[in-house]
Amino acid sequence: MIYNHTPLEFLFNKNSDNFIVEEIPLYPFAHTGEWLMLKIRKKNVTTPEMIKRIASHLNISKNLIGYAGLKDKDGLTIQWISVPRIYRDEVNSFQDREIKILEQDLHRNKLKTGHLIGNKFFVRLKKVNPTNAKILFSLLKDVKEFGIPNFFGEQRFGKYGDNFIEGKKIIEGEKFVKNKRLSKLLINAYQSKLFNNWLKRRIQLSSLFEMNEKELLEAGIKKEVIDFVKKQKHPFKLLRGDVMSHYPLGRLFYFEKDESDRFLNKEISPTGLLPGKKAMRAKDMAREIEIEFDELIPANGDRRIAWIFPEIVEKNYNKDKAWFELSFILPKGSYATVLIEILQNGMKGF
Repeated sequence: MIYNHTPLEFLFNKNSDNFIVEEIPLYPFAHTGEWLMLKIRKKNVTTPEMIKRIASHLNISKNLIGYAGLKDKDGLTIQWISVPRIYRDEVNSFQDREIKILEQDLHRNKLKTGHLIGNKFFVRLKKVNPTNAKILFSLLKDVKEFGIPNFFGEQRFGKYGDNFIEGKKIIEGEKFVKNKRLSKLLINAYQSKLFNNWLKRRIQLSSLFEMNEKELLEAGIKKEVIDFVKKQKHPFKLLRGDVMSHYPLGRLFYFEKDESDRFLNKEISPTGLLPGKKAMRAKDMAREIEIEFDELIPANGDRRIAWIFPEIVEKNYNKDKAWFELSFILPKGSYATVLIEILQNGMKGF
């Protein structure tokens, strides 16, 4: 399996100098309409806190402010929000040391969650020696060619990494959280943990197919499965019955005939289950594995792209400063910290 390298030594601090993320809107704005679109640059504050401050200045409910995605307080983040156009004068008088309005535009509709294609990131890694820089360049070639697993990042699981434990307690009736928003967040963390565990299992299975046919047969793998998987060129092996998606967004369909070249060509990608109601389930051999990570959860489920293809925009090594700088684009919902973890520790980090 790829990304099975010896861990690399470098330093990454997620601050405004070394980590920048900018949203890529889903559509161009109309330049006319009743909604004022604001391009916001912030640091040291979360998206909810930023919205709270702007709503307070405008003297409106924060529910009137639309946004496409949530950004945490670490690093320098740039995102769009929408406010009713009638508050333009108040917007123009807004001042905050940690929040700056960079641009304004107009649109006919309020910005809604998910209205973005993805995010563009800038990352600076420090204390990178020339040997490790050479390895990073090589790893990024693999990233460009084969992509990376779309794990949920550690941010998904809270400050102490245990939100999923609390979510499991809610699901099993051991805990009651009155705050519906918090309860949903904790349950979502548990769904995310199950997804990550499933993805790790599938990566382990993919590695298993690096053995020869005799060893696989001795391990109890059926010959028809071996024949189906062995001819696939991508290191992440697809199974009959996988739920696939057109990449990066599109309809879901079952992997029943060999379309693995379309996966290698970044046209389609497998999806993993976020257990819950209304979610499409895998079939056949893919379901035999998925069912281990499927639970009765009192919330809506979903499918999540399991393998993504980062677009590497720019990479540069400054030998004098021992800095490795990298710009890349990820689909919405994907984590830059996952790519950094893979570069530093490979699959051992998950």
